[in-house]
Amino acid sequence: MRFNIVDPAGTVSFIGPAHLVKVLAASCARNPTDLGQLLTYSERYDSQLRDFVLNGLAVFDEHNSEQDHAAFDAALPSLPPDASPPFRVVSAATEEASLAPVGAGLVIYNLPAKRIVQVQNSYSNVLRKDRGRIRVGGEPTERLYHYKLPTDWRLVP
Repeated sequence: MRFNIVDPAGTVSFIGPAHLVKVLAASCARNPTDLGQLLTYSERYDSQLRDFVLNGLAVFDEHNSEQDHAAFDAALPSLPPDASPPFRVVSAATEEASLAPVGAGLVIYNLPAKRIVQVQNSYSNVLRKDRGRIRVGGEPTERLYHYKLPTDWRLVP
């Protein structure tokens, strides 16, 4: 599934397992202001998400800048959609890729606007109040987490 995180610095896009729909919603319930905070909050629900996204972005940042991203833009069409590494939206090509649903769909978490947009979601609709299974090392545990989005967060649609 494709996930886009919008924060004051821009947009980040990555592919991950569909259960992250709930992990990211639970993390939003803690009112993060930026990507770093969102990913830190996510660690209590999925121990691998933060490192996966930040390590992928470190590689992207090492090879690309807002002014020079032609090599990544050129490589995007040849990558299978589900094999795309985490990337920053810095061009028309990365924007187009970020808006392409993968697997179960595409969900956008807009932190400044406090809005979760389910562009396409055939996994499980994001609910204002829900629960999920805590994952450690990629494996589900017997432990559950619960979350409730604050009233100022909007779910679309």
